[in-house]
Amino acid sequence: MGATCNKESRTAHFGARECVITFFLKPACLAWLGAARRTLRDYARIRRFRWLYCLLGLGRCCDSSSISPHIYPLLPLNARAEVLLEVCIASVEDAIAACRGGADRLELNLGIELGGLTPSIGLLEEVKRAVDLPVVAMVRPKPGGFVYSPAELRLMMRDAEMLLAAGADGIVSGALQEDGTLDREFWLSLRQLSIGRPLVFHRALDTVTDPKSLLQPLIDLGTTRVLTSGGCDTVWEGRDQIALWQQLFGNQLEILPGAGVTPDNAVPLIRAIGCNQLHGSFSRLQRSNSSGWLREQSFRQTCPQLVSAARAALNS
Repeated sequence: MGATCNKESRTAHFGARECVITFFLKPACLAWLGAARRTLRDYARIRRFRWLYCLLGLGRCCDSSSISPHIYPLLPLNARAEVLLEVCIASVEDAIAACRGGADRLELNLGIELGGLTPSIGLLEEVKRAVDLPVVAMVRPKPGGFVYSPAELRLMMRDAEMLLAAGADGIVSGALQEDGTLDREFWLSLRQLSIGRPLVFHRALDTVTDPKSLLQPLIDLGTTRVLTSGGCDTVWEGRDQIALWQQLFGNQLEILPGAGVTPDNAVPLIRAIGCNQLHGSFSRLQRSNSSGWLREQSFRQTCPQLVSAARAALNS
C-alpha cells in the first residue's frame, strides 16, 4: 500500500510539473521569445537560448506544407552571435539553407544575378511560413540603373505597401536623380510608408561618384541602414572607405558591408571595418538541367555549408 501511495504521489508530482510547464512556463517563454523577435538586436539573445527552443519543442526552423521540415542546428550554450549575419536569398529553398547555416536575417529578392529585383508576394509569404527569421524585401522593379520614371516610382511604392502588408520585416530599396543625388521625395514617402520597420538603402549608393554625400541625407530622412561595398566592386576593396563611414556615421546609421563576403574574409572584414553585421549570398552557381533553349542557363543557390562556415568564423 505504501508503494502504491508513493507511485500515486510521483504520478501526481509529474502531472503537476507537466501542468506548470504547459500552462505557465511554456506560454511565458513563448511570450518572451515572441517579444524578443520584434527587434533585431534581441536576435543575438535568442540564439543563446536555442536549447530553450528545443526543451519547449520549438526547435523547428521550417514549417511549410510543401517542404520537408528541417531542424535548426542547436548552437553550443557558449556560442556568441555578436555579429549579425544577413543572407541574400531568392527562393524558399535558399531561405531554409540560410536558416540551417545560422543566418540571423534574410534579404529576399528575385534575380540575384541581376543585382536583385522585387520578389512576389507569394514568395515572401512562403518564406515567412518556412523560416522563423526576419525577412527584409527588395523593392527594385527592373535591372540596370537606379533612376526611375514616375510610373516606376508609383509601382515601387505599391510593391512596398503590399510586401509590408504581407509580412515583410523591412524594405530594401533605393532611387537616384539624374545627377546622382538621392531622390528625396520618393525616399521620404517610402520612410513614411514603412514607419516602425527597417528601411535600407541598397548598393545604389556604390554607383554614384561621391557615395559619402548621400549618407547625411539618408540619415536626415530616417534611414535605418545602408548596404555598401564602399563604392568599390567588392567589400574587401572598399573596406577602408567603409571603416571611415563607420567612424563618422556609425552612431546615426547602421553600416552593412556586402558584396564578396566569404567565410574566409568575414572576420578580417569585421576587424578592418569595426562593424557588427555582414551581408552575403554565400551561394554556389548551379547549372540548369533543362534542354533546348534553357540548357545554357544557370542560377545561384544558397549553400548552407558556406553560411555555416561564415557563422562559425564569426562566432570563434
